Amino acid sequence: MAEQEQYAELARQLSAVAAVRRDLARVLPADCSPAAAVVLTVLRQSGEMRMGRLAELLLIDMSVTSRHVAYAEARGWLERHPDPADRRSRLLRISPDGEALLQQVSGRYTQALATCLQDWSSEDVGRLIELLGRFRDSFDGCRTRTAPQLQPQT
Repeated sequence: MAEQEQYAELARQLSAVAAVRRDLARVLPADCSPAAAVVLTVLRQSGEMRMGRLAELLLIDMSVTSRHVAYAEARGWLERHPDPADRRSRLLRISPDGEALLQQVSGRYTQALATCLQDWSSEDVGRLIELLGRFRDSFDGCRTRTAPQLQPQT
């Protein structure tokens, strides 16, 4: 098991990664917010769903999810249609324009990473991918097992 000091350094490095995420957001098309890109990515990966399920997957409040969905819908990137199981409810799905946008976003992200990491070896990039995947899997498992520990202390 790692030492507490290592976890403290990991926390500092993760804060620095937030700056990298902000830099990556700068390569998005002008009218595409990072939140809209995430909403569309989740819809692409998980398929059509109700707003409540999307909010659960995004781990954000329903009102915030609703704003993000309205933004993407107004730009034609997602569609709402009646849920056949309950006509009062609406299902969300990514539109063809949303798919095209995500293709553009993916290309821009890929190019930005290739440019910034051009002096990294294939092995280093592969190891980073492996470790980030393992990190995400561990954190996902921790969230489901020990959710109260991941909540802010009051």
